[in-house]
Amino acid sequence: MSAPVAHRAAELPGAGGPGSVRAVVMTMGALHEGHASLIRAARQRVGPRGQVVVTVFVNPLQFGAGEDFDRYPRTLSEDARLAAEAGADLVFAPAGKEIYPAGEPEVRISAGPAGERLEGVHRPGHFDGMLTVVAKLLHLTRPDVALYGEKDAQQLMLIRRMVRDLDFPVEIAGVPTVREDDGLARSSRNRYLSASARRTALGLFRALSAARAVTRSGPVSGGMSGSAAGPAAARAAAQEVLDGAASHDPPLLLDYLALVDPADFRDVPGDHTGEALLAVAARVDGTRLIDNVRLHFGASS
Repeated sequence: MSAPVAHRAAELPGAGGPGSVRAVVMTMGALHEGHASLIRAARQRVGPRGQVVVTVFVNPLQFGAGEDFDRYPRTLSEDARLAAEAGADLVFAPAGKEIYPAGEPEVRISAGPAGERLEGVHRPGHFDGMLTVVAKLLHLTRPDVALYGEKDAQQLMLIRRMVRDLDFPVEIAGVPTVREDDGLARSSRNRYLSASARRTALGLFRALSAARAVTRSGPVSGGMSGSAAGPAAARAAAQEVLDGAASHDPPLLLDYLALVDPADFRDVPGDHTGEALLAVAARVDGTRLIDNVRLHFGASS
């Protein structure tokens, strides 16, 4: 069984009955278990009387020169089946001309300074393109709540800022990262990894796990656990793992490892206490992957 597919905004249903809530899950297709977890969370939020809409649109504005727009997987039939199994009522899969009828839009949403950090450095203009299509899809689908994965943490932060700063009448909810059995964060790009590339890619998860371990137990010396480590030790623990993965075949090529404030993605100082986000991005055999983990420094939360 597959979810019905709408290709035009005019085909989208109106609001449900009294008390009905609509949730939207935005994707670029090639759905996997991570997307399914978002859809299930959306169904739980809206209940049996609510509506869950899944959008499938490979947004050209998010891809820079040399990125994988043309080879990005398009699997709409399988996406509609997975969406239905996870609890979606409808898949909205517009063509490019439906979203951008006059071609690439001249007026776009700007991500501002927060969009120029980390991912913004390595993918200039990516977040402007992402926010522009998110804004359009929010207008077209008119949800009460929109759900996004926490793996794309900078994206989630910027969507929340856009909704707050521009007074969009929608709640933005984050859903925890879904991982495969070996710890690799689920991504549509994982299908590009060979067996050897996947072994290298696991360095991202192992690096984050090493940082989390030292913040919980601190350095170990003489068989005795020390107090929980600070930001510098967390970064160092992760960097050591990533340096090891750089010598694998194929190697892990690091774009960045950064410990940032989740609110604005600025680097945290060495004496930081409270919550921080350790974010990493790297390329393995031509495939770019990102991941992150939340850490807490100072007194136990």
